[in-house]
Amino acid sequence: MTDDTAARKPATADVQLEQRKSGGRYTLVVETHEAEMTYSRASAQLIIIDHTSVPDALRGRGIGQVLVTRAVEDARRDGFKIIPLCPYAKSQFERHPDWNDVLSK
Repeated sequence: MTDDTAARKPATADVQLEQRKSGGRYTLVVETHEAEMTYSRASAQLIIIDHTSVPDALRGRGIGQVLVTRAVEDARRDGFKIIPLCPYAKSQFERHPDWNDVLSK
């Protein structure tokens, strides 16, 4: 029997959200390495994703995409829009036109 947890791609449910009045961050710990995506709150209905960081040990595994996807899910559920200022987040929005419903224009 093998342990599939190490090979499993993390899901958005694995992402933790830390909120503060002025912003927050989404974090995901995989194999003791922490990836994060930070945001600033422009208003109650608008966040600005300003930074995504994935450790070298986790690169190429879709970790950054999981973080952005979680923000999109939260925006849909909670009714806010996103400005993807971070180059990585912006590129993910360009690849996912189905996320346009939460993209601030």
